[in-house]
Amino acid sequence: MQIRTPDYISIYTENDKNTFSFSNNIKKDDITVDVSLKNELLHIDLTADQTPVKYISLRWNFTEGEKRNEQVKVYGDVWERGYCDLEWRGVAPDRMMPWVCAVSNGSDQNRDFTGRYTECFGVKTQPNAMCMWQYDTAGLTLWLDVRCGGRGVILQNRKLAVCDVVFGNYHDVSAFDALKDYYKTLCDNPLTVDHKVYGTNNWYYAYGKTSHEEILTDTKLLMEACGELQNRPYIVLDDGWQKNPCDAPWNVLREGKFYDMKALSREMKDMGARPGIWIRPLSDQKFEVTDQSSEMRSRWSNLYLDASHPDTLKYVSDLITTICDWGYTLIKHDFSTYDMLGFWGFERPREFAKDGWSFYNRNKTTAEIILDFYRVIYEASNGKAIILGCNVIGHLAAGLVHLNRTGDDTSGREWERVRKYGVNALAFRMLHHEAFFLADADCVGIMGEIDWNMNREWLRAVSNSGTPLFVSPKPGVMSDTEQQELKEAYRINSIQADTLIPLDWMETVTPEKWLLNGKETHFNWYEKAGNKEF
Repeated sequence: MQIRTPDYISIYTENDKNTFSFSNNIKKDDITVDVSLKNELLHIDLTADQTPVKYISLRWNFTEGEKRNEQVKVYGDVWERGYCDLEWRGVAPDRMMPWVCAVSNGSDQNRDFTGRYTECFGVKTQPNAMCMWQYDTAGLTLWLDVRCGGRGVILQNRKLAVCDVVFGNYHDVSAFDALKDYYKTLCDNPLTVDHKVYGTNNWYYAYGKTSHEEILTDTKLLMEACGELQNRPYIVLDDGWQKNPCDAPWNVLREGKFYDMKALSREMKDMGARPGIWIRPLSDQKFEVTDQSSEMRSRWSNLYLDASHPDTLKYVSDLITTICDWGYTLIKHDFSTYDMLGFWGFERPREFAKDGWSFYNRNKTTAEIILDFYRVIYEASNGKAIILGCNVIGHLAAGLVHLNRTGDDTSGREWERVRKYGVNALAFRMLHHEAFFLADADCVGIMGEIDWNMNREWLRAVSNSGTPLFVSPKPGVMSDTEQQELKEAYRINSIQADTLIPLDWMETVTPEKWLLNGKETHFNWYEKAGNKEF
């Protein structure tokens, strides 16, 4: 399907809904929707004064020439991280697919691509609305959520550049290659890093129980494995260094465990590693950043800070500046989607916020507020640190984070979490890799509780994927052979010259058949006793 103007446009406010046959300029009371098509890009503007606008929908009804009459499968993206919900399915008319959807015939397992045809539908990165698609046999619908939290945005006669819509048509190539190319057309300014990013993150063995001395032990072990490599690895200190677990304040350290964060980063650097650190900037559950009645606090829960409040943004900016001054060259910021909106992405596949509340700044959309938050972090880092987003919205974060943790947590304890969340994210979110940012499918957790035969498969897949590898190895639990295998995985990933492509990703959410540097290889993701969850 070639891009064209839609057949119908609907406007939803807090009081009513109106549907219009298409024209380039649609007016209703103080609301104007402008749609323009130029150079294969459909641009949408919204202007309104005091009427609270919630949604705009655009509907394309297929012409006879646009209908797909053969058997097809439909790919849909998700809001933020993958939760083993990235998949190809049959046509499901009610399915909401954030940001991007695609329709393809055939199977990527058949390496003869003659007659393959993949259509892609999406929006450019950094839109000012939460955008989602529906695909049915009669047409295509794009929903634009312009709410502020769970209420209509009040634009005060401001013109909002809502989004830019881009279609893509690909013939005689695999669906994976089609989507890989298509995602590159959606982001004009991906952030780049002048070296390959890999290393250690201590979360999946320490789980917050760590200390200054233990981090130095981790650094020593990392450098024993990587010291001969030209590209220096990162040692990322995750949750547990600050006073309160998974919470602020960030200027008070965990008593008896950490003493001087600047000195720690210097010691890590002196040992040959690049120091990194984790934060959760919008959480204040102990009320130690500001008082309980402060306007800085979120309207959905006063345990968190409102990202639209200027004092919150100043606080976050100052925090990032401080961490950079401490000498950390990678900053992993976490939990922001949950802390802003009160849910994980898989819990709200349709409306991206519960009705009935708004951010402090009612005059901006949720997407604008999230973009402002990401932008503050990026600008405050001032080129001193690369930014790793976790629980961020990739389509908004593209161009504002260097790396994105693209799946839900893997584990050092439960293999099923690794199989579900890690493998699914690696397979499907490699589409974002180097198109939006560097795609981090999450860590290999090594604490002696997962069968090494299974963990070895996960280590092999990530290390050979050409995407960043982070490992959480508990000191003293690996055999000499396992340590040598880890050392080799670090060596391979420090260069990231390999190409790994899923083959059976249109048939399963956790692909087992892959192309590694053009040669078919197989991964075993299942323990002999089978799945332990039901």
